[in-house]
Amino acid sequence: MSRDKVLADLEGKIGEMVHVSDWLTVDQARINSFADATDDHQWIHVDPARAQTDSPYGGTIAHGYLTLSLHPLLRDLVVADRPVYPGVKNVINYGLNKLRFPSAVRAGSWVRGHFELVAVAAKGEDALEITETYTVEVEGQERPACVAQVIMRLYF
Repeated sequence: MSRDKVLADLEGKIGEMVHVSDWLTVDQARINSFADATDDHQWIHVDPARAQTDSPYGGTIAHGYLTLSLHPLLRDLVVADRPVYPGVKNVINYGLNKLRFPSAVRAGSWVRGHFELVAVAAKGEDALEITETYTVEVEGQERPACVAQVIMRLYF
């Protein structure tokens, strides 16, 4: 599908939920791997015994930026043979307009992403800029764990 056809299709979907992911478990192993990758080993993330007694959450929690970093996975942007839109060859994370972490993700929680299309615009002859609101739902929690306005560039 051409860039112009995807643009026309998406213009009609502004304000709509364009994707809801499957559920994903955020377990302690994932939290520990993120801690290792970022050298952020705060006890509230990696010390279950201490977190059980000293944390207001009663256990360890995921890093806020871990929750944010799940965006490509939950948005299905990481499967090479399944482009986010037909004809897209490459997706680049372009930035964020706003980011909040209204609640925590406890180790062992199930999360899923909700993606609402906010804006779409042509960029040059071969790209679109997409702005979506990324909301991370935590099973059994009223408040989301992450709400971010994410900007992506799609190249055709």
